Amino acid sequence: MLIKTTNNQQHNQSCHRPNTNLKYWMLFGLLASLAMHGFLAFRPGNLLSYFLGSQKATATTSSNTPTIPTKLLNNAPIPDWDNINFKSFVFSNDGSIELPQANIPGYKSKRLWKAGQSLDQVMELGDFEEVFGLENFSLEDIEKLSSISLKNIKLSDFSIVKWQTVPELVKAIPKLADEYVVDVPPIKDLVEQILSKGVTTNQTIGELIQQNPDLKDIELGEIDLSKYKLSSIPGIEKTLLKKFTNWQNATISKVPGLNEVSFNNFPIIPIPQGDIIGKVDLPLKEVENNRQRSISGSYQEGFNVPCSQNCAHIELSGQEGLTGAQWMSGKFQNVRGGYGILGKLNGGKEPTGRHPFGKAFKQVIWDVNEKDGSITTAMFFRICKRSSFVNFGCSPYFIGPFPFLPYKEKSYIFIGTPLNVIQSSKSN
Repeated sequence: MLIKTTNNQQHNQSCHRPNTNLKYWMLFGLLASLAMHGFLAFRPGNLLSYFLGSQKATATTSSNTPTIPTKLLNNAPIPDWDNINFKSFVFSNDGSIELPQANIPGYKSKRLWKAGQSLDQVMELGDFEEVFGLENFSLEDIEKLSSISLKNIKLSDFSIVKWQTVPELVKAIPKLADEYVVDVPPIKDLVEQILSKGVTTNQTIGELIQQNPDLKDIELGEIDLSKYKLSSIPGIEKTLLKKFTNWQNATISKVPGLNEVSFNNFPIIPIPQGDIIGKVDLPLKEVENNRQRSISGSYQEGFNVPCSQNCAHIELSGQEGLTGAQWMSGKFQNVRGGYGILGKLNGGKEPTGRHPFGKAFKQVIWDVNEKDGSITTAMFFRICKRSSFVNFGCSPYFIGPFPFLPYKEKSYIFIGTPLNVIQSSKSN
């Protein structure tokens, strides 16, 4: 009996021990959980929260749009064109534009862009014909102003070549007519592959054209141009872009090195229009109505376009009767823009704004924050299309927005000309 009783007691103890251990582990887990919670809640500098915070900060930083470099003109910030190129402007949203159909070599009837792409991947030489004069560059000029080496450039990297015919190349580079066909591999291969003709060693390109009138209808892009260096066509690097047929249709990024050239090195430099400086007196939200003393608008509608409702704007003070003048936000007000066939794009409308630095782009008041007295501005571009055969005109300025210069209440702002301030208003 004694042994039996002892065995039962041992059995009972062994049965209860796991339950006791479980309770201990549960209590330990509860205390550890509470300790960890307090550690995370009240010690933001601990290792785990540091990593979590770092990941969040990195994500926020990577989504920020690059800041436009500036310098001061009479205390007002203006773009520092020495440090700005086409790659400085990055699309924040996807978009596309349908252009009129046209049977023009190199012509693209649709422009597409994705968020994160830079401006040079969408805009073409012809868009800036009147404002930057990019067509007056040669590739040799661009090489001197960028980091590229023409020795490393393939013929396919220079998109203009793709839609040139041999006669058009000779028209652009007259000395090419005296070169032997066998010494210019792209032309030699074009004749052999497309015309299925042999090339003699003493035949010049000028003679080739005379003997083969069909060449006027064959573009160089019909062969694989990636197999040739740019230098395989003698004289191409010294030829002005405007000498090539339909140069206007070349995308900026497809002209080697051009997207690296600073705006201050363009043949036509964007410069401040006039010297009028104002001060941001009051940023006012879109609850404002019936604003009449506007100094914003468009080339087509003038720069005194009033606003009847949703009139977010900045009220200005300063010289030239600026005190009380209103620069409306283009985020809420659209005005007429563009001309010609392309003037119908975007419903013929563009954000209201001004052109303090010329016709290349439009500066638009965008976000207005009354609470902290801050505003943002945006830059908008336009599409222009003309050739020797047709002039489609220019679209409204609606390619954007690209973040531009920010301002605070009481900060100086460059206004530019023309400026005609209405001196009286029923709304004031």
